[in-house]
Amino acid sequence: MKINIKAIVTICLAVVAIAIGCKKQEYSFGKIITPTGLTVSTAIEGANGTNPAGAGSGNVTITTSAANAISYKVDFGDGSNKITSGGDLVHKYGKPGTNDYTIVISAIGTGGVTSTVTKKITVFVAFAIPEQIMQNLTNGASQVWVIDRQIPGNVGVGPADGYTSSYYSAAPNERAECLYDDEITLVKDGGTINMTIDNKGQSFFTAASTAFYGKTGGDACYDIDVAASRKLIFMDATSGSTAANSTRIQFMVPGNGLIAFGTGGNTYEILELTATSMTIRSIGTDGLAWYQKFKVKS
Repeated sequence: MKINIKAIVTICLAVVAIAIGCKKQEYSFGKIITPTGLTVSTAIEGANGTNPAGAGSGNVTITTSAANAISYKVDFGDGSNKITSGGDLVHKYGKPGTNDYTIVISAIGTGGVTSTVTKKITVFVAFAIPEQIMQNLTNGASQVWVIDRQIPGNVGVGPADGYTSSYYSAAPNERAECLYDDEITLVKDGGTINMTIDNKGQSFFTAASTAFYGKTGGDACYDIDVAASRKLIFMDATSGSTAANSTRIQFMVPGNGLIAFGTGGNTYEILELTATSMTIRSIGTDGLAWYQKFKVKS
């Protein structure tokens, strides 16, 4: 039998080539190192001893650092997150009012290994008060308001799903003097408004709300100190009102929430507002909608 040496050599070389081509490729990630010494610091814009939650911009500078970190994942605690290479990162929180957030920072090392820390912060975000609302409330600087005791419906009450005092409207000068002698001063403070109240030592409470203010008894005048200045927290109205019956702006009064007529409410929707008059609505502890009508003190 004649042997074709050339053919055999060719076949052998082909087999060797196939064997080499099928050899599994080996990869290496190198040494896997977990980040260590992860530190996080935060600086809230405008924060000081008086305003520890900031001045209202919502801007927070977050500084991260760790050994052997390739990058960082920052969860801001408000539903958003970002990947960063480290250093300073500025995040703007947008929810109006004073809110708590838990920031979660993960330092990412080789091979995807992570080290994680959390940090809790409290941030104040000022609502952008519409220019005309600001002007009418403060007259551009400071303005004193009193209940308009001479008109019908100076205080009143109605159902929570309505926007009129259909259950009761006070006649002119019908209520106690401790209600009518209160002076509410609204002061423009940059983009926010501060409120002080001179209630001459007493305010009027409804019977249903006395426990809310730490008192017992019926509809009457009660001693209460409301002299401290309070920064009002403005926001879009949440009552379901429309432009036909409201300005669609409301504000919250920190602390006991009292403005002249104590019903247990602390959030007031501005239904009507001009340069000289204002009607506000709040939901009391009894679940009813309470109304107050004010005028600028002459």
